[in-house]
Amino acid sequence: MAIRIVIADDHAVVRRGLRTLLELDPEIEVIAEAADGREAIELAHRLEPDVVVMDLFMPGTDGVTATQLIRQDLPKTEVVALTSVLEGTSVTNAVQAGAIAYLLKDTRSDNLCQAIRAAAAGQVQLAPNLVERLLRELPLPRHMPLESIEQTMLIMLAEGCTNAQLAAQLDVDESEARACIDRLLRKLQLRSRTQAALYAQQVGLLTG
Repeated sequence: MAIRIVIADDHAVVRRGLRTLLELDPEIEVIAEAADGREAIELAHRLEPDVVVMDLFMPGTDGVTATQLIRQDLPKTEVVALTSVLEGTSVTNAVQAGAIAYLLKDTRSDNLCQAIRAAAAGQVQLAPNLVERLLRELPLPRHMPLESIEQTMLIMLAEGCTNAQLAAQLDVDESEARACIDRLLRKLQLRSRTQAALYAQQVGLLTG
């Protein structure tokens, strides 16, 4: 089954270009386009896509706000943040809002497609230098007691494991594995798996 995508960008030429590039990948299906954050929110609620490719800087309701509201209401929909500039707080704001990945618009098409496939699989991918920056700048909850299985899930998220790998570890199907992760995120008051992976780093669960 193809990964169902909504593209959100205020420039029609960018949306057309992204659609053309993404539809070259047989695993990806662009099901709708949004011209601003408000429309992205409406389409996400109506269509429940697997991934929203979200421009962060749009007039009216911006991409950060739209990401936060989509992740709040639709935990099964992941957001890949996409922007043309590496503005000072844009990475932190996007991740804090709940984006699972952050890419520049000049990213190669194959890298964008790979990021979308990883997002749909629930796989966190963060460059080491980005981890260091986010740990400095992103407010994360204080360390709280966790059960052994919760610690295992956090470690697996931080190591970039997919929903299928998490399901195998938990001995459940993928739907239940996602539900387990959602419960853990709510417990930690986090909006995304990316934040959970950073939390695992912060509290010292990773030894490598």
